[in-house]
Amino acid sequence: MRQRTRHAAGSLACCAALLGPAVATAAAAPGHDPARGTLPAGDGWASAAGGTTGGAAAGRDDVRTVRTWDGFRAALAAGGGGPRIIRVVGTIDANAAGCASFEAPGYDFATYLADYDPAVWGYDTPVSGPQEDARAASAANQAAAIKAYVPSDTTIVGVGRNAGITGASLQIKDADNVIVRNLTVESPLDCFPQWDPTDGERGAWNSEYDAAVVHNSTHVWLDHNTFTDGRHPDSSLPRYYGELYQQHDGELDVVRGADLVTVSWNVFEEHGKTMLIGNSDSAGDTDRGRLRVTLHHNLFRGVGERAPRVRFGRVDAYNNHYVVTGTADESYAYSFGIGFESRLVAEKNSFRLPAGIGPGRILKKWSEAPVTAVRNHVNGVPTDLVAAHNAANPDTPLQCGAGWTPELRTRVDHPRAVPGVVRARAGAGRLR
Repeated sequence: MRQRTRHAAGSLACCAALLGPAVATAAAAPGHDPARGTLPAGDGWASAAGGTTGGAAAGRDDVRTVRTWDGFRAALAAGGGGPRIIRVVGTIDANAAGCASFEAPGYDFATYLADYDPAVWGYDTPVSGPQEDARAASAANQAAAIKAYVPSDTTIVGVGRNAGITGASLQIKDADNVIVRNLTVESPLDCFPQWDPTDGERGAWNSEYDAAVVHNSTHVWLDHNTFTDGRHPDSSLPRYYGELYQQHDGELDVVRGADLVTVSWNVFEEHGKTMLIGNSDSAGDTDRGRLRVTLHHNLFRGVGERAPRVRFGRVDAYNNHYVVTGTADESYAYSFGIGFESRLVAEKNSFRLPAGIGPGRILKKWSEAPVTAVRNHVNGVPTDLVAAHNAANPDTPLQCGAGWTPELRTRVDHPRAVPGVVRARAGAGRLR
């Protein structure tokens, strides 16, 4: 029977107030075989209401080792719906045949560029016509080939230090009780971004395919993974019509009614729009009261924004380490996005900011919503992030006090210790 965990109500008096004493007990060690590991009790939102065990109870016939993309998707689809374990050996590539293999008849990128050049098409009307139709058909071919749907009661675990998936989009959709651990996941490249001349003053290229997405799923634990743009950082992408030919979407999104998710000991690196929790202000019917996510002991290195951006959810972000490598005018926009009806608690995180970027940039206000941000360190100095934001942005001040106190925590480190602890232990290949 799933046990529900109560959370304290009531707003904190002010942003400078300290939260109650944090639980400092060590997380229970997983079993000797990481594939049989389960989320320790009290370890974030995914431990509530019965916890998260993934495929730990799988029988021998429901444990599969895969080395290819086709084998991986076959393992996800196999079986009678009971618990399963999928062990990934080496790096499997969902796009080994290349983008040309997805092209629909009649699609030609050079013709696409000529047809929709703003000098010809303008900026007032969305693109349409034969080349846009062929692009959309090509995109549908890619989507069918690179998406992998993860069913309930599943554990996916990388074997050893060098296991990973490239060119794919992991879809944890309409599922319950899923664990993903010890994988290096290289963000897929959208082979067919759409040009939208009406997006902003100069238009924009818009892409699809998150590296992983949790969609209307519950009890999901993502642990000791590395999410990266890898061989294809944004800096390597070309420009057309004067705009970046953006071929990346998010690294990890939690959306559309997803709930009870723990994201721990991962690395998110070298990416632009990294993580959404809630993807629309109009999704209250599905998201209100859900999108409860815990983020702890993750490394966010060289990411531009959305680390995360939150709508609706009660999100507990503690003991994460943020290393900002971009500039204020280019690749770095913000870390925490305060969105519609969000209730973010950000405590005991560590930030390393370069010269020219002040702590007032760490929080970004998108909508009127209260936030608790206490006991955080910036460049080793205790910093009130809400006060820093409000001083830098007096016309858009943030409210303090998210109105709830997280209780589902195991290991909690002092923010001075966070950089060393996280650098040493987060990411794929470091699962103990």
